[in-house]
Amino acid sequence: MATERIILGAGCFWGVEATFREIEGVHNVTCGYSGGHTNEPTYDDVCTGTTGHAEVVQVEYESNQISFEQLLDIFWNCHNPTTPNRQGPDIGTQYRSAIFFYSPDQETLAEQSKKILQKQLQSKNLTIVTEIILVSTFYPAEDHHQRYFEKNSTH
Repeated sequence: MATERIILGAGCFWGVEATFREIEGVHNVTCGYSGGHTNEPTYDDVCTGTTGHAEVVQVEYESNQISFEQLLDIFWNCHNPTTPNRQGPDIGTQYRSAIFFYSPDQETLAEQSKKILQKQLQSKNLTIVTEIILVSTFYPAEDHHQRYFEKNSTH
């Protein structure tokens, strides 16, 4: 098995986590925080907008079952990468769109994917604001944020 990881920020991590948990080849998704300057941030800390962290998911996947490019396609389609520091009603830097890459190959593929999507959006006069940056420390979110929709489903 060739297990790889990527960290993605696409707004509130609950929906992003639920989306990636459904994907064949993804064997673990962890909600958390990355990209900031505060050590061991909590949800309450991140919500202040002062820690610099984004709400993210760390996706662990089997590259022989799903490609990095396929994961990027899902990422681009599960949020609006053209709204700075906002996804739907959620506003703040913690909701920014970001790809935290682990390797130069991931960086190259993410940049290529972003360019392709940007070209498609050119006629709509939209600009992708997604950051593509080297992975920084990932802090898992508190237990009650993991599998949030599964735990709080009314079905």
